[in-house]
Amino acid sequence: MKAFKIILYILFGGVLCAQTESEENVKIKIGGYVNWTATYDSRQTVNLREGHFLLYPSAQQLDKYGNDINEKANFNILSIQTRLNGKIEGPSAFGAKTSGMIEAEFFGTSEGDVNGFRLRLAYINFNWGKSSLLIGQTWHPMFAAYAFPQVLSFNTGVPFQPFSRNPQIRFTHSFGNITLFAALLTQRDFTSNGPAGFSSTYLRNSAFPETHLQIQLKTNNLLFGAGGNYKILTPRLETSQKIKTEENIKSISGAAYLKLSISKLNIITEGVYGQNMTDLLMLGGYAVSKTDSLFGYEGYTNLRVYSVWTDFSCGTDLQSGLFIGYTKNLGSAEPIAVKIYSRAENISEIFRISPRILLTINKLKIGAELEYTQALYGKPNLWGKV
Repeated sequence: MKAFKIILYILFGGVLCAQTESEENVKIKIGGYVNWTATYDSRQTVNLREGHFLLYPSAQQLDKYGNDINEKANFNILSIQTRLNGKIEGPSAFGAKTSGMIEAEFFGTSEGDVNGFRLRLAYINFNWGKSSLLIGQTWHPMFAAYAFPQVLSFNTGVPFQPFSRNPQIRFTHSFGNITLFAALLTQRDFTSNGPAGFSSTYLRNSAFPETHLQIQLKTNNLLFGAGGNYKILTPRLETSQKIKTEENIKSISGAAYLKLSISKLNIITEGVYGQNMTDLLMLGGYAVSKTDSLFGYEGYTNLRVYSVWTDFSCGTDLQSGLFIGYTKNLGSAEPIAVKIYSRAENISEIFRISPRILLTINKLKIGAELEYTQALYGKPNLWGKV
């Protein structure tokens, strides 16, 4: 048995506010903030980190007398969003200006790790002016970092807004007001579902990174972008009959967004369509569409979803805003034979409306927000529609 491992390694760092021997500076600027968040939920919810990251309300769970066990309020106070970051300014390399970012918070990596220190962002950027190359972990390209919901909730518009941070390589090139970029991505904290539960194993075993292409148009008051994503997962390495298998599931997704700024008014809207989007904290996934009873081989079909959302905000020091989002489970193109690997395959659609108000005083921000979220539950049929 022989195995080859290829490793590409890059290390980028500096000394805090230190002058190098050359004429260029290498600096790390330390920043961050302290966060305090109080939440009240009118019923039990499907959430992350003790209710801090709300996805949608839990389904009815009736006792023998017909009482809904999940119809019970919940209250919590947390500061796990408290964050630290270091912005690195580096010297030239390969003819490019170098920079970097390290950011972490106390959100933890799992429900058993609340208050745990976890990595959010860690990347190096080489900037040649019109072109740049980013290497490291940052936002998934389907999360438009310049056009996302400005809600106060840490869910940032999930499950209507794709949400994930991924290790990646991203190349960007600008042609005046138009910017193109391409990215190759893997998974870490945000993973796909499969026979062994949520894991990055399925993408890693495909031996092919997730790929993304996107175009942006930016003017003084307008930002428009559209992109497409392609992903291959290998759910298993052996069948139920202990026979080697390399069956995979291929998925595509896309999104288009628009941000319009007029004086103190900002309007952001996005439409998303995708297959197998559990790793982006959205509905959907994939299912087993056919089985071979003799050898245990399986075929797979994607579960498709779409979402639309709009966010309005107005003001500067005293800002008001409104978020409206809708997402729909579209089911699969092929009949489902056995198992579904998804997020909430028993939800047909989700709707949310969320008004907010935010007061900014120098470096201090105080805000309040109301989220009304409605999820329609039922039973999936042969094609995964609820």
